[in-house]
Amino acid sequence: MSNAFKEETEKLYYSISEVSELLELTPSTIRFWEKEFDQLKPTKNKKGNRLFTKKDIEHLKNIIQLVKEKGYTIQGAREQLRQKTPVIPPHANAEVISKLQAIKSQLEDLRDKL
Repeated sequence: MSNAFKEETEKLYYSISEVSELLELTPSTIRFWEKEFDQLKPTKNKKGNRLFTKKDIEHLKNIIQLVKEKGYTIQGAREQLRQKTPVIPPHANAEVISKLQAIKSQLEDLRDKL
């Protein structure tokens, strides 16, 4: 996270250059994604400069996770976001599987005792 972002966490709006630095994306990628994803709607000032809110930044983080980390296509990521399906981090899957295996083991023990 950039120092500028850490120092100014109370800001309402962030410029495209600040968001670009924070998320390690090029401004052209951000502008492209703005056209591709309905959820991303930065405000524009009188000069036409984009002003991003914290909510916009969260949308961008979700898009990054889907496209860059999980390998979704733009269309696939768009569909995931439309469905509002929460993106589950990989470590959460392992935790759920572990808990389910423990429950299965307990149920098998109970079955064997019957």
